[in-house]
Amino acid sequence: MSEFRRIAVLGAGNIGSALIGGILKGGVTDRKHLTATVRTPERAREVSQKYGIAVTAGGNREAAAQADVVILSVKPPTLPRVVEEIRDVLRGDQVLISVAAAVPIVLIEKLIGRRIAVFRAMPNIPVVVDEGATALAANSVAGPSHRKLVEGIFRAVGVVCFVEEDMLHAVTALSGSGPAYIYMVIEAMIAGGLKMGLSHEVATRLAEQTVLGAAKLVRETMVHPAILKDQVITPGGVTISAIHELERHGLRAMLISAIETATNHSRKLSQSLVERFGAT
Repeated sequence: MSEFRRIAVLGAGNIGSALIGGILKGGVTDRKHLTATVRTPERAREVSQKYGIAVTAGGNREAAAQADVVILSVKPPTLPRVVEEIRDVLRGDQVLISVAAAVPIVLIEKLIGRRIAVFRAMPNIPVVVDEGATALAANSVAGPSHRKLVEGIFRAVGVVCFVEEDMLHAVTALSGSGPAYIYMVIEAMIAGGLKMGLSHEVATRLAEQTVLGAAKLVRETMVHPAILKDQVITPGGVTISAIHELERHGLRAMLISAIETATNHSRKLSQSLVERFGAT
């Protein structure tokens, strides 16, 4: 990985900052070979003090020109402008990683206008606590060494999967938006506890730990959730009565439909970007 030690993170917001922390913690590179850019001097000072790296307000071209790996951690509407800003300083031996949801690789390639290894990543917000879920897709230029490097960056902040690019729409709907669904579940569980007389503090602590513990049990046992669910149920017990109520109100169907709807919306957003910038 030594040939890719110089890394520039363009846009050190929540996701970008989490990646900076993961890169340093995972030993992908060291502080003197890691730079970042932000929009304001105040944010630059904040990020620089937190991670001990060089951070500039602006300066995307300079950061990209000196890097071996360029991470575009900007919002989708901003990405075309940033790529157009840096494209004439990009080199064929660099790796470009985009974490902008819905922006397809074909559009990034068109904006760059040259052959370069491009990765499209869909991390979710738990990367800020090193428990993220990230799916990666790459263009035809990316080779095994590129994949290993990029996987190492995101594995430092959670779980990593490689998928075909078209599947990133489903990934966005499932894990990208998924934390919002789980927050709603936790919020509802807390409200239920409050209704039944628990204090807010107790209800919150029990709800958050229940979700965390249940997820950890699925991951560590690798047992299907349906089997784990059945292990909690006793005939005529409390849990089966609660599950019957959830099924009666269509919890499972609603979540499936939510992921389907979000997937289709992601596809529409991606297609609109392609049409807007004339990429094919």
